[in-house]
Amino acid sequence: MNVTPLDASFGATVTDLKLTDLDDGAFQALYDTWLRYSLLVFPGQHLDSEQQVAFTRRFGPLEPKLELYEFSNITGDGTIRTAPNDDMIKILKGNMDWHQDSTYMEVQAKGATFRAEIVPQTGGETGWADMAAAYDALDDTMRRKVDSLSAQHSLVHSQNKVGFGLKDEDSEYMGYGMDQPSAPLRPLVKTHPETGRKSLTIGRHAFGVQGMTDAESETFLSELVDFACQPPWVHHHKWAAGDIVIWDNRCLMHRACPWDMTEPRVMYHSRLAGHPDHEFAAMI
Repeated sequence: MNVTPLDASFGATVTDLKLTDLDDGAFQALYDTWLRYSLLVFPGQHLDSEQQVAFTRRFGPLEPKLELYEFSNITGDGTIRTAPNDDMIKILKGNMDWHQDSTYMEVQAKGATFRAEIVPQTGGETGWADMAAAYDALDDTMRRKVDSLSAQHSLVHSQNKVGFGLKDEDSEYMGYGMDQPSAPLRPLVKTHPETGRKSLTIGRHAFGVQGMTDAESETFLSELVDFACQPPWVHHHKWAAGDIVIWDNRCLMHRACPWDMTEPRVMYHSRLAGHPDHEFAAMI
């Protein structure tokens, strides 16, 4: 395989490799490359859904409800969703803020793959941000401060905060995070279980830093995100149909970028389950 680092503190494009045809040795080399770069981009793989799930499973068990999830602005009958109160549109727009997957669940996700099926002509990129490099760049005073702090995480809170709460309890998107009555308390700094690097755990789902007022917490977390999500710690991928990526959710945040939603965008997501020994946080 050919590995070309991205123009950022993390990430690489991998070519000359067929993801459906990896023996154990080739996969181990790929897994080690993933740990080194955190984000791997595979252009033009054109996997189908079954192949995507099989590839993702080689990295570990999948979250049961997100073995394959369609993020799409197209309905089942092929029409494009345009209503601003459409619950899927609310989910898509909420995901345009920086976040890590499943921090609002008891066990945070290990990582995920994302596959582009249909992409708009402009916009709709996906961005990632390096929380390990951002933590390393904090000054000593701030590093000591964040090392001692924890925040709650909630999908309900993050969606409601930007006006994208779901319409009612009968919504087809009510489950998995939107149905959580409580929120886990997570340290703002975590240690990666495989690389040993420390990174920030922040983003749109985080709120209520212990020992701060709501206003203080909101300002503090927002300033941390602004600091962490800037060059050279960010990369935005311009999708082409058939691309697939895999990222390490333990040390990267990500977000979707806006696009003209009269154009279709269809993406397929498979999410790796985190290990309870490393990613557990009790609901409070």
